[in-house]
Amino acid sequence: MDLATANDLAGRITRELSKVLVGQDAVIEDVVAALLAGGHALLEGVPGTGKTLLGRALAHVTGTSFKRIQFTPDLMPSDIIGVNVFDMASRQFDFRPGPVFADIVLADEINRAPAKTQAALLEAMQERQATIDGKPYRLSPVFAVFATQNPVEFEGTYPLPEAQVDRFMLKIVIDYPDEASETRILDKIESGFDPADLVSGNIEQVLNADTLVELREATRTIHMEEMVRSYVTRVIRATRSRPRITLGASPRAGVMLMLAAKAKALLAGRDFVSPDDVKAMVPAVLRHRILLIPEAEVEGLSPDDCLKEILSSTQVPR
Repeated sequence: MDLATANDLAGRITRELSKVLVGQDAVIEDVVAALLAGGHALLEGVPGTGKTLLGRALAHVTGTSFKRIQFTPDLMPSDIIGVNVFDMASRQFDFRPGPVFADIVLADEINRAPAKTQAALLEAMQERQATIDGKPYRLSPVFAVFATQNPVEFEGTYPLPEAQVDRFMLKIVIDYPDEASETRILDKIESGFDPADLVSGNIEQVLNADTLVELREATRTIHMEEMVRSYVTRVIRATRSRPRITLGASPRAGVMLMLAAKAKALLAGRDFVSPDDVKAMVPAVLRHRILLIPEAEVEGLSPDDCLKEILSSTQVPR
């Protein structure tokens, strides 16, 4: 696929999603960037901001299969990856695949399940395979997990382990839309849009799973100059030397930042990555990969604040 076609398809995906998720253009662009780069995304926002709707709409627009997993404290790993069931008639075990065997998986309220169940996604997210009773099963070539969590409700939740969090390419924060956008949401409902029926939103399918594979391959061909790659490395290493950061970003974070910046460049219609593409993706790629010292949190500082300081003090290539 040539880059002009890839850019056109990426733009159409973004425009179709904006028909149902009003006032969240930056969120939509980050979600599409994660999809193009072949990564997973953690969506954090209060209930009612459209996280589940966005996952369903993304699968509809891309023509991919979709499964939603509602994470609860009693959810078992087998409820996610599947189980072997003994068939009395054939006298043998039959494998019944779980919802992880889909193109796009929405892990709703992922932090409501205990660590053992959360860990069932680790192999799938990293290796794109699931092992059941010692036998590996390959997942979809376009497999992507979009997980949601509520930032304000902590009762009955289990914090995600660092290994789990690090599997997400992006952590996308969804805030409330502005006043004009909220009014537009009401206007859409008044005109007949039903969030449970995506067809009523007049959104169209733009591609299919095979085309998505080609789109991802085109994204990886976006060129990144050596000086921009060095800039990525300097930003990543700077997170490890800041006195207010107790845990910095890993080399994997550098790879994720590079791939996300390539997707950002494709969405902008360019065949090369600029330093601005890197800077634009730093918050979403790194905010969940650094840990602040307790004193910084007491002062009211957030990971995004520290990342802004790093970007302002890191020399940008010209």
